[in-house]
Amino acid sequence: MHISDGVLSPAVLAVGTIIAASGVAVGLKKISYREMPTLAVLTSVFFVASLIHIPLGPAGAHLILNGLAGIILGWGIFPALFMGLLLQAMLFSHGGITTVGVNTLNMALPGFLCWKLFPLIKNKQAGGFIAGFGGVAGSVLMLWVSLGLSRQSFIPAATIIAAGHIPVAIAEGLVTAAAVVFLMKTSPELIGSCNAS
Repeated sequence: MHISDGVLSPAVLAVGTIIAASGVAVGLKKISYREMPTLAVLTSVFFVASLIHIPLGPAGAHLILNGLAGIILGWGIFPALFMGLLLQAMLFSHGGITTVGVNTLNMALPGFLCWKLFPLIKNKQAGGFIAGFGGVAGSVLMLWVSLGLSRQSFIPAATIIAAGHIPVAIAEGLVTAAAVVFLMKTSPELIGSCNAS
C-alpha cells in the first residue's frame, strides 16, 4: 500500500504532506514522555508487520495494524506511522521519500478515526474487529483517492489493489479483535490511554 516516488501529482503530494505534518505535530504535542515507549513499540510492530508483503498484481498486500495502533495511540498514530514509513522508505525503498507524507496520511487518518469510534462500541471484541477492518478499508479508500486524483489512468490499478485488500482487512479485523481481547484482560489501561484528553 506504499505509494512510490514519481507516482502522485504535485498537488496531491503537497496537500497530503501538509495534513500529515499537522497530524504528526499534534501527535508529538499530545504524547507524554510516559507514553513514548508505547509509541515506540507500536512503531516497531507496524514497521515489521508491513514489511511482510504478499504479491498482488501490480502491488503487494501486507498487514498495516493501523486500527490497533489508533485504538492505543490516538493522535500518536501520526508520528508512529510517519517514523515507520520513513525508515522503510530509507532502508528498504518501500514507498518513497517524497510520498512519506501522503502514505502517512493514508494509513494514520483511518487509524485515528478508529480511536474516535472505538469507545462508542460496547462490545470491545466487535470494536476491535471493526477497527482492524475499518483501518485497512479506510487506508485503501484513501490510496484509491490519492491515485485517482493524481491521474485517472491509475483508477483501474487502484481498484485491483482495493479488491485484493479485502482478505487483508478481514485478517486485520481478526488480529485486532484478538489483540483487544488480550489487552482488555492483561493491560486494559493501554486501550485508549494515550493522549486521552
